[in-house]
Amino acid sequence: MDADPENRHAVFDATSMLGAMPWEPDVVRAVMAKCCLFMPFQKAIGGISGYFVASFTPAALALIERNQSNPSWAIPRQLKIAPPINPRQPFSSKRSVDAGPFYDAEEDKMLGGVINTYSALAFAETTFGLLQTERRVGSVDALNKRSATNRRLVNEWVDRNGLFGLVVEDEERRGAAVTLLKVNDGGISSSDLHARIIARSKQILGYEGITHPNGVHEKGLDAARYVNAFPGTPGDYRAWIGGIRDPEDVIALLENLKYAYLRAKIVVIEEELESRGSRVDYNESAGGAASVREGTFKVLIADAIGLRFNAAGSLDHSELAAYIHEKGGVFHENSANDVSLADDGKIHFFYRPQLSTADEILAEAGDGQYDAVIAAATFIPQGAKFRLGGVRIGTGTGNMGSSSWGGPNGEGGEAPLMNTPGINSRATAQMAVKALLKVLPDLPVEELHARVIGGDFDTGKNLAEYPTEKLEGKRIAILGYGNIGRELARLAKAFHMDVVVYARPVHRDNIIAEGYEYAASPAEAARGCDVLSVHLGLGKLDPATGRFSNTGVVNAQVLSALNDKAVLLNYDRGELVNVADLDAALTSGKVRHAAIDADIFKTSDGPSGPMKPYLSLLPKHAEKLELLPHAAADTDHPTRVAGAKQAVDQIVDAIRLFSVTNLKGDLPDGYVSQGARTPSGIGPVTRSVLNRVANDKELLVQLRDVSERIAAILGALDAVSEDAHKARIVDRYRSLLAENAMRQGQLLKSAGLVAPAAKD
Repeated sequence: MDADPENRHAVFDATSMLGAMPWEPDVVRAVMAKCCLFMPFQKAIGGISGYFVASFTPAALALIERNQSNPSWAIPRQLKIAPPINPRQPFSSKRSVDAGPFYDAEEDKMLGGVINTYSALAFAETTFGLLQTERRVGSVDALNKRSATNRRLVNEWVDRNGLFGLVVEDEERRGAAVTLLKVNDGGISSSDLHARIIARSKQILGYEGITHPNGVHEKGLDAARYVNAFPGTPGDYRAWIGGIRDPEDVIALLENLKYAYLRAKIVVIEEELESRGSRVDYNESAGGAASVREGTFKVLIADAIGLRFNAAGSLDHSELAAYIHEKGGVFHENSANDVSLADDGKIHFFYRPQLSTADEILAEAGDGQYDAVIAAATFIPQGAKFRLGGVRIGTGTGNMGSSSWGGPNGEGGEAPLMNTPGINSRATAQMAVKALLKVLPDLPVEELHARVIGGDFDTGKNLAEYPTEKLEGKRIAILGYGNIGRELARLAKAFHMDVVVYARPVHRDNIIAEGYEYAASPAEAARGCDVLSVHLGLGKLDPATGRFSNTGVVNAQVLSALNDKAVLLNYDRGELVNVADLDAALTSGKVRHAAIDADIFKTSDGPSGPMKPYLSLLPKHAEKLELLPHAAADTDHPTRVAGAKQAVDQIVDAIRLFSVTNLKGDLPDGYVSQGARTPSGIGPVTRSVLNRVANDKELLVQLRDVSERIAAILGALDAVSEDAHKARIVDRYRSLLAENAMRQGQLLKSAGLVAPAAKD
């Protein structure tokens, strides 16, 4: 071992070595220092299960780490034997491995299953764990007495709870360390729902938790380390109840099992009912509000919803009207102030797209005539009152100034403020690319067109007069890593541009993982870039100054860091760019073109809004500016309708069920947050996204199949060192690897899994 510690290892039964071997003390010390040790606790203590490695030499641990991450080593792998980094986690991988340790020879593949036990966590902490165990939990006699007590408590608890039974009814044949339990739930136990309920209950028992079909998530109990099941184990639950456990812990564990089963049963039944088209009342089952808010309510829709014209030449809002009707609501094309509303117990939506100014909104809703509001671009002033909430169609909420939810930050009000993030992300990103393509590549399309149709061009002679550069290799800085910023980064990458992203440090690892460069500041991101695109949002409003935190973030320092003749895209909020600094950059040639998409409003005093300062640049830089009235995200009919339908859902849930989705700011008392909701493929990977994937059995089978093929081929390439053999593998499996890699990518994208994980 001393000659080659990297490749030579010894494993000793510590109790046999110390208790039976006639070795001198110095030999014992050398073995303890240089060998891996394990203790057969079931023999040595009684009531404690399993043979577990208790200590590793550094070289042995390094070997385990290498092998566990190598797919080609999967076949001979039997057990997972490395202590966890986090002592709160079960004894498994991180440091050991993630995938199951059992090889099925008939199917020629690895099967799932991790041997995780609390016993390992309790004892595998020191070079020789027996002495520490005795100090911590008492003598061997005490452990045995506690084991006997725990078995008696299990018997008594099962007698009191008819839902559960013991798999091994003969007490003499029942193990001291483990109790096998089965569920006796009448017809359900013999139906195909049973296995689904048990699987879901184990999600509750672990860190994962479960999510109801309506999106309500229940956190896990962190009890999985005490409950598991080996492949082929009879019964439903395998619970550790040996002498290491205090009696009160055993009772708590059993109660957790019962709770987890009943909660999982609710979720599975909800899913089954919904799959059959039945409506489910989630009030009690989802752990949300205690009751449904009954009554008649009024909701103001303050912006145009239909963004295309119908046969009569009017903007078509019929899709939203029909959707509201399907949900049991009532759609009105007039003001609530003009009708005498009957108390019919319904939610009434009043469509008032002609409202624009703050005075008009205050006249319509300043005295609390409406219970809630849906808006897009219209500014909702502080004095407009909506006691049950508001939804902004889109991401930013800078225009949602009502004091009912505490202003644009949504802080301190009585009502929830919500938005619909991701609805218009792709539309905005695509329009930003369109603005870029008008400038880069800098091919004068109109001039060339005129020369061609005029017969004034010879390709062989004149083409050299028009050199141009492609987007490939150009460097783009994207400020912001939200839904729009990420979507634009993907599009830029498709053009083979180099992408650098500025965002908060919490996003750094995800930005790098997606193949982009991370910058710690806007100026650092802009350095050496040919294009700068802003997608930060206004940020938080400072009540003292009336300024948003991101106002003027694109300033002289940022603009001067760009390459000469760069392009600026601001399809976010006009306030994000310092207009005076942009004027200087356009004058110097640092910026060759600026495309701005910001709100502008007509008033009796002329134009107002975030676009107004940019108008002052026109006399000097008219040919270098493209100014749009915040049209990139808000003029696409399907997008606006989809956002409006989602906003209706959110308002209805907030009014009736006290349930809030896509909360902005504080959650008011009495409400329950359901987390974020974004279109498929937009936004982070949330619990609901992964639960949707987990319930799509066909998708899981396809993903596992392609992933196993990829892992097998890569594992073979990694394991083979002989060049001729490696060449044969390459020739034989090259096409299969490429095909499965592309297929895996498509499956992951369609499932919404190619994204950072949500922080919840």
